[in-house]
Amino acid sequence: MHTTTHSSPRSLPAPVRLSRADEVYEQLKRDIATFSLVPGDRFTENELCERLTVSRTPVRQALVRLQQEGYVKVLFRSGWRVQPFDFDKFEQLYDLRMVLETTAAQRLCADGERVDRVLLDQLVQIWLVPVAERSTDGEQVGRWDEAFHCSLVEAAGNAEMARVHKDVTDRIRIIRRLDFTKSARIDATYDEHAKILKAIRSKRGDQAAMLLRAHIETSQAEVRKITLHEVHLARLGGMAK
Repeated sequence: MHTTTHSSPRSLPAPVRLSRADEVYEQLKRDIATFSLVPGDRFTENELCERLTVSRTPVRQALVRLQQEGYVKVLFRSGWRVQPFDFDKFEQLYDLRMVLETTAAQRLCADGERVDRVLLDQLVQIWLVPVAERSTDGEQVGRWDEAFHCSLVEAAGNAEMARVHKDVTDRIRIIRRLDFTKSARIDATYDEHAKILKAIRSKRGDQAAMLLRAHIETSQAEVRKITLHEVHLARLGGMAK
């Protein structure tokens, strides 16, 4: 499998030392995002303690946090369960994402003083490459896709918009990963991102917003097709194909 070696479009912050509860939280969130734990799966705190070799307190703290965010639910006397996907909520989050990103595209084309050109140049280095240099790794392209959209909003120079967009991104990450299980979607993502960047660089705000809207609507349509069966296929390795 061919994989390019482009750097991430966003610079990495200095590492922060996490508490044990934070580490457990991040691990469980990864397990859900990568379908090691799928909607409907049940588990106990003791099972997590043994698997992660941690005490019960950080496990409980992490689970309470995940429960507040809607990822898991506590079951009376029978442990915890990974929550089913709330597709209505995902639809609403995609609508909000569309508003934020199309607004950002218009601002980027207006070329205000706050626009971060360095971020845009970094995106160009990843997405405007020859077809032969494109990555075919769905997981990697998924990460780059997320960074692409976050960077567009961040580059527009409104910190509050970027903060809200990041929250939306965090909440749709799990289901968004399924959009890159097929090579056709990877190729389409490269093509669509390239067109969006070219429109922004040419200061064509209406066209950039239109292209972004169509791009997000396509992803949203893919989300609607997802079934629990497909989630299980992804868990079994479908995302690597």
